Amino acid sequence: MAYFLTADGGTESLRTRIYDIEGHCVASHAEPYDTNFLPGARAEQQPEDWWDCLCKATRASLAKAGLKPDQIEAMACATTCCTVVALDGAGNPLRPALMWMDVRASDEAAAVLETGDERLKFNGNGSGPVSAEWMIPKALWIKRNEPDIYDKAVTICEYQDFLTLRLTGERCASLNNVGLRWHYDNRDGGWAETLVTKLGMADLVEKWPSRVAAPGEVVGNLTAQAAEALGLTTQTKLVQGGADALIGMIGLGVYQPGQLCMITGSSHLQFGVTEQSFNANGMWGAYPDIVYPDRYIIEGGQTSTGSIINWLKRFVGGEMDFEDMNRKAALLPPGSEGLVVQDHFQGNRTPHTDALSRGAITGLTLAHEPHHVFRAIIEGISFGTRAILDAFARGGYQGTEMVVGGGATGSDLWMQIHADVAGIPLRIPASTDGPSLGSAILAAHGAGHFATIDEGIETMVKPGRLIEPDPKATLAYDEIYQKYQALYPALKGALDA
Repeated sequence: MAYFLTADGGTESLRTRIYDIEGHCVASHAEPYDTNFLPGARAEQQPEDWWDCLCKATRASLAKAGLKPDQIEAMACATTCCTVVALDGAGNPLRPALMWMDVRASDEAAAVLETGDERLKFNGNGSGPVSAEWMIPKALWIKRNEPDIYDKAVTICEYQDFLTLRLTGERCASLNNVGLRWHYDNRDGGWAETLVTKLGMADLVEKWPSRVAAPGEVVGNLTAQAAEALGLTTQTKLVQGGADALIGMIGLGVYQPGQLCMITGSSHLQFGVTEQSFNANGMWGAYPDIVYPDRYIIEGGQTSTGSIINWLKRFVGGEMDFEDMNRKAALLPPGSEGLVVQDHFQGNRTPHTDALSRGAITGLTLAHEPHHVFRAIIEGISFGTRAILDAFARGGYQGTEMVVGGGATGSDLWMQIHADVAGIPLRIPASTDGPSLGSAILAAHGAGHFATIDEGIETMVKPGRLIEPDPKATLAYDEIYQKYQALYPALKGALDA
């Protein structure tokens, strides 16, 4: 039996899992690490903590599975995207990592957009946004504010690449990350050299990893030092992974043109697979080859979704029985008896790309109770998802079904409302832990068990359940959606005034 190790480097912890060739998880272990939150919307982590946690979690998963080190054929990692590190010539961190959620580089993001460079086609067809979370703004912030660190840095890369370097000694980046957030174009010149030159840091290209590998490509074998630290052997291959949400597409079985993927959690991310290249306002992409060869990925996103439910819990005093809330909310008709929620509690990522937009609950009366607001929030989030799917459609992409993973899949009410509002079926696989299973599929492919990633998906992703939209509810939501759509320009006008 072949076994594969996966590492999911998240915001709060690193979790390793071990899978067999059939896609069954045989062991799992997580190790937490700290985040240092600083004034100015800054968030930092220590890269050495990631490595220590990877070593501890790997040894623990091996022990739980009762496996010998030489039984792990290959491993792959899925990590947070846009968590940027600066390393010296020996691969040691020169400063704490700037986490993905760190947005200190807002001025630098504006400077990137102002270049008007051709590579900005991936950002709303050139209209933006360019996020302060991304690689180039963060690298520019380091250059402007910590020039000594920038000058000393031999390598500026991401969480993913730091682990790759420690595991194999290779300065290798994932095509997934660089194509998604570094303005790299696999089919047109590679690195965004003209863009960084316009920003006065042409030398950044030399500081980036010297090799780019696509997901599923073998980077190399573990070094003796890495193998000893993890409790593995130098026969174990490291197969390239990527950003957790995108690798999650693989684990959820989203690989055919016409499929949609939605990753749920504190925020929602929506992705589509297409064989056609196009760029359009209100969406990001289309990114070539970043997950599958000869296919493009389009992207949308909602900044706050599950986090709004957490806000409601705090707002009502921290005590909220979700089972009771779901039960009461399910008895309400579409529209929550007159309530419409705008889900922009932390601004809007797509399709409006307006960081200054704000959330709203409209239509409140003295008769409304917390479960009304609870359902209205879910409906507002679902309307926000539909607005993104509409932007995809305006760009020429019409999805036929949406595969969903993440925390929201635990709520039947939420899933049904999403299906009813979008008017398309939702498919929920047996395992909704997309990043880890996706990494296992990549590891198995890289180890030679599957000729393509597609074949790995067909073997290792197990079918789950299908949620069909209720035609009557969809019709009712069509009318309410128009009210939701009217909120943004009305509230924007009020806020501007």
